[in-house]
Amino acid sequence: MIQSFAHKGLKELFATGKSRRVRPDLWKRCAQILDALNAAADLSELGLPGLRLHPDSRYKPTRWRMDVNGPWRVTFEWKDGEAYKVDLVQDH
Repeated sequence: MIQSFAHKGLKELFATGKSRRVRPDLWKRCAQILDALNAAADLSELGLPGLRLHPDSRYKPTRWRMDVNGPWRVTFEWKDGEAYKVDLVQDH
């Protein structure tokens, strides 16, 4: 279950299905990831095809990443079956 958002646009997208702060071409994929995050009770449930769940160990605590499109990733911290600080970032 999602407990907190770091990105206001993702929070808005999750609540309403659209957001001016997230590019429209990313809405569908971000919504799919947010729905999966909210439904998951364990990280193993997030191994969905094409989303490439992987840890980013540069951060403590470890942030997890899922592919959206091109350089875009949804990142989050995972603790006790819940997602925290869900963010949308662009890798360069």
